[in-house]
Amino acid sequence: MVPCYINKLTYDHGEYVVKHKGELHMRKLEQQIYDEERALYGSSDLQLLHCRFDGPADGESALKESQNIITDHCYFNLRYPFWHDKGLQINHCEMTEACRAALWYSEDIQIADSKLHGIKALRECKQISISDCDIISPEFGWFCQSISMGHTTVAGEYFMMRSANLHFDEVTLNGKYSFQYITDSVFENCHLYTKDAFWHAKNVVIRNSVVKGEYLAWYCENVTFENCVIIGTQPLCYCKNLKLINCEMHETDLAFEKSEVNATITTPVISIKNPLSGRIQVPAVEEIIMDDSESDCEILLL
Repeated sequence: MVPCYINKLTYDHGEYVVKHKGELHMRKLEQQIYDEERALYGSSDLQLLHCRFDGPADGESALKESQNIITDHCYFNLRYPFWHDKGLQINHCEMTEACRAALWYSEDIQIADSKLHGIKALRECKQISISDCDIISPEFGWFCQSISMGHTTVAGEYFMMRSANLHFDEVTLNGKYSFQYITDSVFENCHLYTKDAFWHAKNVVIRNSVVKGEYLAWYCENVTFENCVIIGTQPLCYCKNLKLINCEMHETDLAFEKSEVNATITTPVISIKNPLSGRIQVPAVEEIIMDDSESDCEILLL
């Protein structure tokens, strides 16, 4: 291997760049197998190519407390590989079901063309970019800050609990109880097959997306659905400052109970029950239930 000497390699806005603060050596390790405890603990400025983290020693925390790490075409079959790290590029890698809790308490992370199949794969991390990945991971993405995700499929319950500043584009999700308590986020061109999604969400925009599942977005605040298809029973109840702009609603009954809502709906709705205030424009409603004296919402049939 020919060593590569550079002035200083640091992680800056998603790219590794040279800083002029003396010479450092970017080590490259290829086709190695690591199974011991903390195999590469505290590493920095390291590139791993076609390496495997697997074996009888069954060690944990291979790259804990590391920085400026690139992994390319690597295989992770052991627990907790990336904890308390800064500056990660993970490309064309596989994290198996046995690779539990892979990325915790880390920041400045890029993951592309990879499989993340272990439970709780991402938690309490910030500044993360995920693209073209396959994620199978219950309890993924809890308490995270600033995640961009695109062209990615996800399966798992309790996805993104209590996270903030999410920007998702062309993401397909299958899993219950997603996006609960999230804030300040945008979703575009997504397909979300879920239940109890967006409960207690705040300051969120979902546009050009399909959201299918029961009990959508109860107790949310300042949430907007724009050009969306909403499918499922009892959606959008107990909401504050809820907006629907040119949305389709299918198989939706008992919608908007106790909600402050302004909505333009382009398809007939089965039933609307006791919206608290605002205006709902809809082409047809099979049943309007207004048996609560506090309900004062205007419903206009177009």
